[in-house]
Amino acid sequence: MDFAQSEEHDAFRKVVGEFADAEIAPYAEEWDRTHEFPADTVRKMGDLGLFGLPFSEKYGGSGADFTTLCIAIEEIARIDQSLAITLEAATGLGINPIHEFGSDAQKERWLPDLVAGRALAGFGLTEAESGSDAGRTRTTAELDGDEWVINGSKAFITNSGTEMTSLVTITARTGPEEISTIIVPSGTPGFEVEPGYRKMGWHASDTHGLVFSDCRVPAENLLGDRGRGFRQFLSTLDDGRIAIAALAVGVLRSCLEESLGYAKERHSFGKPIGSYQAIAFKVADLEVMTEAARLLVYKAAWLKDSGQPFKQAAAVAKLYATEAAVTATREATQIFGGYGFMDESLVARHYRDAKVLEIGEGTSEVQRLVISRGLGLPVE
Repeated sequence: MDFAQSEEHDAFRKVVGEFADAEIAPYAEEWDRTHEFPADTVRKMGDLGLFGLPFSEKYGGSGADFTTLCIAIEEIARIDQSLAITLEAATGLGINPIHEFGSDAQKERWLPDLVAGRALAGFGLTEAESGSDAGRTRTTAELDGDEWVINGSKAFITNSGTEMTSLVTITARTGPEEISTIIVPSGTPGFEVEPGYRKMGWHASDTHGLVFSDCRVPAENLLGDRGRGFRQFLSTLDDGRIAIAALAVGVLRSCLEESLGYAKERHSFGKPIGSYQAIAFKVADLEVMTEAARLLVYKAAWLKDSGQPFKQAAAVAKLYATEAAVTATREATQIFGGYGFMDESLVARHYRDAKVLEIGEGTSEVQRLVISRGLGLPVE
């Protein structure tokens, strides 16, 4: 098995890393402090081609492999998780369902601006009482003539209320035992974007609740076949789990690099703190976690790019990488001591941001369920 990255991958990694250092690193702490969504920087990411990486050249994408997208997410997450999740959610949850399941007319209408990073799209799946149990969605869509009439609400939806957001795709119950996905353009009467959440982390990422009150959209806004929404979002989440795991690898790398530098420079009792076994072993553990997570993530991406089954590998990568990232941020904060407890420090920001990695796009518990079922264990 060979899933080594090519020279083109390495060159692309350098380009994105330099962009993140120049355009994100100097401002990320301020965006975190002010809870500002940096639309201008997101547009620059679009100009760099990041939102179109895995999509067809017909709609302005670059037709790159999924590994390339993972590299971009990793490099940005190394500096700022909020911008990394903006990219991940925009591509995996916003663009991908339309690219994979949309009609030609839907693709031609929406994809050019989304792929170019001139617009963003959200994916409305989670509800107050149906997160991990997404098959129990209560939002309804009833066909009235040539329009869908939507009623219900969604929770924790990324990229749903920015000045750049052009649409959300939502899951809705279109029959007693039927879930479909429907495109709802921003500004549609009856579609309300609630105020942003007060979050523990990801302060520069856009997250809102959504409310639909007799919201009417054309019947042709149905995405794909009626009643296939459940299967569609499961497929979407399989891809997203690899991408979230790649984000976690970026966090792990950052914790390792920051901790290694600090352990060499910070002196205590007359010696660098890295000379003490208590600190040296923590840094060694960060290296192990980073390497293990990287191998799992890029193996899963390689399987997807090779056209092989990757559902199990995606769940394994997501579970390990995200839980390792949470551990790594805690250990890095401990290495930095009092400085690590200060909000303006990068490790403190990673610490606050990382927890949601174990929750979004499938909790750790859901990943364990997927993995155990993949091993052939009986379903309750």
